[in-house]
This record gives sequence, structure tokens and C-alpha cells, in this order.
Amino acid sequence: MRPIGCLQDEDQAQRFGDFLYAQGIECQVDPDSHGSWELWVLDDANVETAKQMLEDFRRHPDDPRYAQTARTGVQKKEDEEAQIGKRPRMIDGRTIFYSPPVPIGILTIILIVISVAVTLIADLDKKSPLGQMLKITQSQTYFSGERGLPEIRHGQVWRLFTPMFLHFDFLHIFFNMLWLRDLGSMIEARKSSWRLLALVLVLAGTSNVGQYLVSGPNFGGMSGVVYGLLGYIWMQGRFNPASQLSLEPQTVTLMIVWFFLCLSGLMGPIANTAHAVGLGLGVVWGFLAAQISVAMRRG
Repeated sequence: MRPIGCLQDEDQAQRFGDFLYAQGIECQVDPDSHGSWELWVLDDANVETAKQMLEDFRRHPDDPRYAQTARTGVQKKEDEEAQIGKRPRMIDGRTIFYSPPVPIGILTIILIVISVAVTLIADLDKKSPLGQMLKITQSQTYFSGERGLPEIRHGQVWRLFTPMFLHFDFLHIFFNMLWLRDLGSMIEARKSSWRLLALVLVLAGTSNVGQYLVSGPNFGGMSGVVYGLLGYIWMQGRFNPASQLSLEPQTVTLMIVWFFLCLSGLMGPIANTAHAVGLGLGVVWGFLAAQISVAMRRG
């Protein structure tokens, strides 16, 4: 999907979109941050043709042929939707409960497997040294004459990231892995596994350090990363539709409500600072990346 240009008037943008549809060119019309309406063509092979049509439309937007052909496009859409509605409805037993938005990504699988394995080993065997090896355990007291993150200062850098693999009960890991599967896989499918890896490492490191500085050591979970991925996708969907990253409004609402519910203390001891740092960083990262992508396409 690529942009072909903007129109200032919403009615004109919708009319031209319907005109393209009547020509067999699928088009998406989205508002941009400047009050204009941006036109996106789904098939790259039609981009140049659509651009030429847009130039003609700009010169003669009131030409009757556009209005007439646009009505044809609207009727074509309605007929196709009606045909879809008449198709036999069959229930697929594989997706009766839930169907992921995209196939699960390889890096997402790796992160889930490590999280489950680490949590099982550390939880089932309380004497296992694994949990202590992966946590940030030293409090903010003097250790060999130093203050703050003494283990990391002494070379155990992995502890900045590995608390994300530790979870302390079934519901904790279950919901974190469900969100990671959907959000992580979407980024892998639309961007790349490398982009997801960069996001996970930066989000884990910053949210873990934030939680440590505010509340001390001995915490864990993927929640900071999950909230960061949510914020990243949310901003990409709002400001860069071409990224094909998007969230349903109810999904964002649910996660924000859960964020404040956890913050209230009603859900017990939760790493709220990790949530806040992850979400904030994800929103900023997603917004800046969206602005850069849009500017590069226009430039």
C-alpha cells in the first residue's frame, strides 16, 4: 500500500476513492495530521495510474464523469458486500474461540518458549538458582563502594533484560503471552523480526531499570514490554496507516483501563512503573517512527 497524494476536501477524497474503485483500483482514504485526506492505493502496480488519475481529478474535480463513475463504484461495493453476506456461513472449529490477527512469528515463539520454560523451572523448583541469576536482586545500597544496579556494574548486564522472562503465577504469564503473541507477531509480520527484537530489548531494559529505581529489586514479567508494543502499534496505526499496524479502539481502551486498575492497587503488588515506562516509551517511539516514515514518503 502506497500513498498517491492528498485532497483537502473529504467529499472530494471519498468521491475520487469511489471513482478509483469503479476502475478496479482499491483505494483507502485516511485523514492525516494536517486536516487533509490522504489517498492510499493497495496494489503498488496501480500507483502510477492512480497518480495520473488524481492529477486529472484535481484539474477538473466537478467533471460529471467523476460523480457518475463514483456512483458506479459505490454500487459495486454494495453489490460485493451483499454477495459476501449471502455466502454460506460455516464455523471453523479451529477458530471458534479466537483467531490471531496474523500468523505467529518465529521470534515471538522463541520469546514465549523461553518465558514459559524459565517460569516453570523457577516456580516448580524454588531452590533453582535460575531465578536468582535472571533477576535484579541487589537493592540500592552500597556494594563494593558503588550505588545502584551493582550487579550490572559488575558485568552481569543480562539482568537488565532477563527479568522479563520471569512470571509469578499462571494468570500472570498466560495473559502476558497472549498479548505478546498478537502484538509481537503483528510487528514481525508488518515490519521484521529485527524490529521486534530491538523493541523488546529497549523496552525491557528501560522498564526494568525504571521499576528498580522506583520500587527496588526482585520483580519480573513481560508486562512492560507488552505495554510498550501496544503503545508503538497504537501510534503507528493513528499516524502511519501505511505501516499496516493497527489496534481496535476497544483493545486500547481495555489495556488503558487495566493499566489504571493495576495502578489503583486493587490487583495487588504489580510492577506499575514498568507498565508506565514501557507504555510511554512505546508511544513516543511509535509516534516518532510514524512521523519519520510519513515525511520520507512525502519527501
